[in-house]
This record gives sequence, C-alpha cells and structure tokens, in this order.
Amino acid sequence: MNNTDHSVRNRAKAVRLIGVANELLAMARELEIGEPLAPCPSEVGASQGAVSHAGRSSVMRDHPMWCELARQTYDDRRRRTKIFQSEDLFGEPGWDILLDLFIAAKERRRVSVTSACIGAAVPSTTALRWIAVLERHHLLVREADPGDARRVYVKLSTRGYDAMLEYFASASRSVVLVDDVPPHVAAAR
Repeated sequence: MNNTDHSVRNRAKAVRLIGVANELLAMARELEIGEPLAPCPSEVGASQGAVSHAGRSSVMRDHPMWCELARQTYDDRRRRTKIFQSEDLFGEPGWDILLDLFIAAKERRRVSVTSACIGAAVPSTTALRWIAVLERHHLLVREADPGDARRVYVKLSTRGYDAMLEYFASASRSVVLVDDVPPHVAAAR
C-alpha cells in the first residue's frame, strides 16, 4: 500500500471517528441534563421530508466533517485576533454567531442568547443587533426556555442550517472523502 492510499484511509477513519465522537457528545449531554435535546435541523427536515432550496435533502449533503471544519474556522478566527493583537482588525459577528450555532446544532447543544453574544466576541449590544439581523433573514430562531422565563435560546433555522451545510460542502470541495468515492474506483483499490 502506498503512502497516498494510507493517508486517504486514515482520513476516512478520522472522519468516521469525528462523527462517532459528535454522537457520543450529544448522548452525554442528553444524559447530563436529563432530557433529550431537540433534534438538529437536518434531522427535523429529513423526518418531515423537507428539501432545501437547492432541491436536496440536508441529510444527504450532511457530513460529520462539516462540524470539524466549522470548529476550525471558528478557532482560526479567534487565532487571528490573538496573533495580530487587535480585536478591531477582523470582525464578522454574524458569521461568528452562525458558526457557533452550527457547531452547537451538530453537537446537539442549546445556545442561550447570552452565550451567543459571548461567542461572537463583540459587545453584547453588537451581538444582539446581529442576532436580530440573522433572525430577520430567517437564518436563526429564538426559543423561550420553558423552565426559566428569563432565558432565551437561539438556534439555526432549517434555512440557516442548510446554508451552513452548503457553505462547508462547497468550501471543502478539495477534501477527498472515501465515503464519496465511486464504486468502480473503490473496487480498483
């Protein structure tokens, strides 16, 4: 077996492990809080037969790697601020909120408005303004906490989730996924 084949197989194994790890995190979280979390938007869309604006079910386009890519993108954004030692040079609070909510959806975590503001790494007033903008564009929705009237959660809407999937699917087009290899190529190995 040559080095390239070994690398591709290792990458495929890593992707599968990431998917399993995400599922384990979600199950652990459900056990920790004592109640199942709402399914992520892609699962809701699939169970209701929803189809994205591109005409494809989000489940068919979803992949565990997208969560890892979102996490890396979010971490890269924080790293820029740290390396360049300025919070004023780089700012896209709307994108940071979308990244945070996408990762949370993949991990089946709930995100409070306060947490989303912190994750955006901007003043609360700026983050709240961006949450309102994203809500107006139907990319996220707010949900009241039934157990605590003071708390409100935010999550990606189905439209927002599908848009994030489309972004990461197209942004990672150069990543070769063994799961996506045509059968005749896989048989040649």
